[in-house]
Amino acid sequence: MSATDVSVLADYAPIPRAALGPALNEQGYYVDRVERNLYWVTDGVYQCAFLTTSDGVVLLDAPPTIGNNIQRAIDEIAAANGVSNKVEYLIYSHHHADHVGAASLFDKNATRIGHEETRRLLLRDDDPARPPNEETFQDHRTLEIGGERIDLAWHGPNHSPDNILIHLPDHDTLMLIDIVNPGWVPIYQSNLSEDIPGYLEAPANALAYSWKHFIGGHNGRLGTRDDITLHQQYMADLVESSRKAIDSVDGTPYYQQFGENSWAAVKGILDETARRAAAPVAEKYTGVLAAADVFTEDVAFQVMQSVRLDLGYGSWVHP
Repeated sequence: MSATDVSVLADYAPIPRAALGPALNEQGYYVDRVERNLYWVTDGVYQCAFLTTSDGVVLLDAPPTIGNNIQRAIDEIAAANGVSNKVEYLIYSHHHADHVGAASLFDKNATRIGHEETRRLLLRDDDPARPPNEETFQDHRTLEIGGERIDLAWHGPNHSPDNILIHLPDHDTLMLIDIVNPGWVPIYQSNLSEDIPGYLEAPANALAYSWKHFIGGHNGRLGTRDDITLHQQYMADLVESSRKAIDSVDGTPYYQQFGENSWAAVKGILDETARRAAAPVAEKYTGVLAAADVFTEDVAFQVMQSVRLDLGYGSWVHP
């Protein structure tokens, strides 16, 4: 592996302190109570959560970057409270390996629950690190485990075809993965989302529930309703700026410049459109949302494409 010349790496704006979470322990994780017997775990980049109940531990996601520290966090809390540390239930938010890729660390007899599409995709992927969920649901399911209520809901595709919302009403908490990164902008392609209209709709679905604490799956702190609202504003600004950028870019010079190389012209037009869409939004949110100067242009590209292709904005029919 060759060394990287750090002198050529980009220099970015400072991270707003409010975006950062608590310090990790020596083993590289942080665990704390959300409400009552609901706890969350983070390594500063990924998050999961668990409930301690009279029927054992209910684990919500199992990111591989946290890996065996998940059980260490559970052991720490269980020992302090004199409760079982055995994971008896594992709920999958969706099928992606970065959020459930440590699922195989837990007892093969643990009950795994998720959306019906999650099971189909995990069977397709055939990844031994992600045993498919045996129990499924289609739109809504309410679990009662050890006297604790967990509501599962699928509102349609967003980040992925199977990404669900997990609501714990008795713990004033909502978990929705890979949509809002509290305190931060999304990364590439709106958090690598497959369905941009669904992604844009998902925060409103989340806010329709009653909750105080938000678990978004990424970065180092919990979120609030204000974090969701700020994310909505950021994305709405990108949609509006994308419309203006589409209207402003003239593709003629690109086709004149590149002649027969039509893909070079298309790349030039789309890259310039994304750049124009991103510029005012990145300026507005730098210092407000972490990494606005890092990822806004990448996010703008996919949003702009959705405005064009899903909404049909800027389309024209040859006379």
